[in-house]
Amino acid sequence: MYGIDSVTPTVSKLMGFKPPKNASAKPIKEIIEAAKGKTIKKALLFAPDAIGEWLFQAHKPEFKDVIAEAPIQVPVRSMVPSYTPVCYGSMFTGMKPSEHGIIKYMKPVLTVETLFDVAHNAGLKVALVAVKDCSIDLIFRDREINYYTEKYDPEVNSRVLELLENEDYDLIVAYNQEYDDLMHDSTPTDPKAIEGFRRHLKAFKMLADAFNNRYEGVDRAIAFLPDHGTHVDPESGKGSHGTESPEDMEVRHFWGVYVS
Repeated sequence: MYGIDSVTPTVSKLMGFKPPKNASAKPIKEIIEAAKGKTIKKALLFAPDAIGEWLFQAHKPEFKDVIAEAPIQVPVRSMVPSYTPVCYGSMFTGMKPSEHGIIKYMKPVLTVETLFDVAHNAGLKVALVAVKDCSIDLIFRDREINYYTEKYDPEVNSRVLELLENEDYDLIVAYNQEYDDLMHDSTPTDPKAIEGFRRHLKAFKMLADAFNNRYEGVDRAIAFLPDHGTHVDPESGKGSHGTESPEDMEVRHFWGVYVS
């Protein structure tokens, strides 16, 4: 099984540049094959926090719009410990936590080479759109890319729509966090948390539609890339993650590769 650290080498291979020099993960064969040897010119990576495999299995029919936009499904494993900065640190460097340096819940600026560095060095225009002070907003700072720091998920998604309408980025990463916030305040199956999860599915379809409409006819890729799953902490009775349990570690990624 691939790990979530395979995202960076996969995107690098798709878009025709070398991955970060210390990336140890391998690109995902099925995704590379779907490109049919073409170089992807545009990519939209949607990063919803805490959507694990068990949640997909429990709500599989509700993923129909995600699958319609990104039909290639890849079961992947999260990183240990399964905390957001650890996981997205690996996802966007191609490295294990011991290699990129975030080995617990902490949010330092990464000093290793990342997907964003190599994309910029290859001449691509990159945008990272995230909620203020979230892991992705902080650990990937000090790169020569454009940062859009927003109040919360709706503002993130509105900003991405604005960029798709008025700008011309080659690589956009959009992060959403509501489900993770709500399940930490209650449980992973609390009705309010599940409504937050459903908003992530709707947001992905909205952004995917806008991306595909903007770049129709352009070789492109879109992906739905959660970082880890969730479980109920027996001591607090609330949602948590960070363990090596299947509930935390098993994740499903969805990819759409569109080539002429």
